This record gives sequence, structure tokens and C-alpha cells, in this order.
Amino acid sequence: MSTQRTVAILAFDDMEVLDYAGPYEVFNVAGELGEGNPFRVFSVGLTGAPAVGRGGFTVQPTYSLADAPPPDLLVVPGGAGTRPLLKDERLLAWLRERAAEVELLLSVCTGSLLLAQAGLLERRRATTHHDAFDELAAISRTTHVVRGQRFVRAAETILTSAGVSAGIDLSLHAVELLAGQETRDRTAVEMEWMWQS
Repeated sequence: MSTQRTVAILAFDDMEVLDYAGPYEVFNVAGELGEGNPFRVFSVGLTGAPAVGRGGFTVQPTYSLADAPPPDLLVVPGGAGTRPLLKDERLLAWLRERAAEVELLLSVCTGSLLLAQAGLLERRRATTHHDAFDELAAISRTTHVVRGQRFVRAAETILTSAGVSAGIDLSLHAVELLAGQETRDRTAVEMEWMWQS
């Protein structure tokens, strides 16, 4: 039997919808299909207020930064909303604290900019959305920005992905690492991920 792991996904205004919803779907489906219900997903907002993403996509956070229980995995989405958060010292401190505790820290798209601003990608390999390669390099000058890969292992517990749909690949990879290839494959089949006619 697998051990159940909690997966927290950060929710904030102007997040990219699939950056949030893609990993949510992967871990939720894997939790339902995997032996022993291996994953339980919850959302964390900056406050308890709803987070309104791109196009009006709205998430009512389960918890706020102040009251969220420590997760086993943390997913940090990207989107235009990451830019104002680069100056949010409370969030950056929270990310540093969680990074020291979690089994895996995953960033999707420009979520890696927040990890870089928090000092978590110094002297490490990382990737991001193709339009933000230069931004990532400017925020963390010692980070080796990897271009052309869907996801990159930055450290033993930190993985970063390219933009938007790449977060699904990253999340499926994490499912395989923690719950095995069978659960990963069942999840991808259920989601019809990369299905072709």
C-alpha cells in the first residue's frame, strides 16, 4: 500500500489556468486511481480570498499561507501574476520554509521565477516558459537556464517545468517517482493525455 501524500497547489491572481488545473487534475486522478489513494490535493491562497486567474478562472483556496498545513508536495504555478509576487516577502519566506520541508517542490512555467527570487535556484539547472528564459536568468544569475526540455530536476527535491501544458508532464513524472509507473500510466490513460486519433 502506498503512503498518502498531500499536494498543495498555490493559487494567486492572474495565475495561468492550466499551470494550476493541469497538476491538480493529475494528482487528483492519481489519488483516485492509485493503490492506497496516494495523493490528496488542496489549494493554498495568499489569503483566504478567492484567487482569480487568467480569463476569470477562480479558485477558492482551501487554506491561506497563514494556516496551511505543511504539504508533502508543493506546486507553484506561473502566469502574469508571478511578477507582482516577486516583491511579496511573506510569500518568498513561505516558499523557502516549505522548500526545506517538502518531499518535492514543483514549479510550472513562470512559477520558477518565484523560486529563483526566493533563492532556491542558485547554482542549479532550471527551466521556465520560453518567453521568460531571460527573466529567469536575470533574477538568478547563477542559474543555468535549460531551454528545450519539458521539465528539469534542479535539485533532489526541486523540479521545474516549461510553460503551461508542460506542468502535466512534470506532475505525471512526480506521480511515477512517488507512486510508480502503473499509477502514472493509469492516470495518463484516464486523462487521455497525449491521445491521438
